[in-house]
Amino acid sequence: MTRRAVVTGASSGIGEATARALRASGWDVVAVARRAERLQALEDEIGVAAYAADLTSPADIEALTEWLAGSGPVHALVHVAGGARGTDRVEDGDPADWQWMFEVNVLSSQRLVAALLPLLRETAASDGHVDALFVTSTAAQTAYPGGAGYNAAKAGESMLLHALRLELNGEPIRVVEVAPGMVRTDEFTLNRLGGDRAAADKVYDGVEAPLTAGDVADVIRYALETPGHVNLDLITMRPVAQSAQHLLARGPLRPRGY
Repeated sequence: MTRRAVVTGASSGIGEATARALRASGWDVVAVARRAERLQALEDEIGVAAYAADLTSPADIEALTEWLAGSGPVHALVHVAGGARGTDRVEDGDPADWQWMFEVNVLSSQRLVAALLPLLRETAASDGHVDALFVTSTAAQTAYPGGAGYNAAKAGESMLLHALRLELNGEPIRVVEVAPGMVRTDEFTLNRLGGDRAAADKVYDGVEAPLTAGDVADVIRYALETPGHVNLDLITMRPVAQSAQHLLARGPLRPRGY
């Protein structure tokens, strides 16, 4: 049986890497993002079904749901889309940035669950189990100076998932949270820092082997492909150089004394 996953944020970064990893593993993939031209290129290259949508738009989510209902079963929702804006202190924060982060990280998750849960249930009734997997962040677990808006948004998304898992108790629907630490992608930090390439590059200066989008995608694929009775509630992953949110080694990793 070929399973079908809806992967959001699929035009770049972790979302694109996840679409690639699942296709390579034999999944059918519906790749969702705002940038239609990038999705079309991905469709042409690896055979995903491209669907352009803005997940902050209820109308777009409604249209996506109708299209999915008419085009096949949904075995997994993989919600990667999200983002951060700014590194301001709480006292200096721009409420518009905070509102945007809440929209893209929390409300989009709630809207997708509300819209796609009936489709997931329909598939679970015939095929055994389904998955709702969300990529949050270690920022949901530990606050840091200049991160309060993103901390709050990702913590809100994480709590949504905790509650959802409890609410779905008794149903064959797995709720999985993947919380990466430092991941070096082409766009996340650049967008957060307003397009300042030098500042974005500095975040990773001297860090040996930060996580890649492919690393996270491999974990997502693994979580989806575990036996249906196994639920990986929360997977926290970091590069070895990042022992905690605030503790980051810069320079080569080497055993003490060598």
